[in-house]
Amino acid sequence: MDVLLKLAADAGHEVTTAEQAIAGEEFEAAREALDRAGDHLAELREQWPSMSAAERSVIGGAAQAVRARLDEAAAAVPARRTLSEGAAEHDPEEDRDPIR
Repeated sequence: MDVLLKLAADAGHEVTTAEQAIAGEEFEAAREALDRAGDHLAELREQWPSMSAAERSVIGGAAQAVRARLDEAAAAVPARRTLSEGAAEHDPEEDRDPIR
């Protein structure tokens, strides 16, 4: 059970790191921390079938709380924006002779 609790705690720590990064408007760092938290929770989900009922009751509650915080933090991170591709605009200065 110690390994499982450590995974839940690590996930919670990563969410806290993300929350702090969001407060500082460091959104890329927040995304990375949220990804790590998600990885820890995914590992817990993989181990779920092999957990005892007692482990499930403890880990399930802890993971559920961390997941709620992760979802809330993820909603606070703005979506990435990319530049769209389009035709280049003609610059009239390019037509002038630079020597004149």
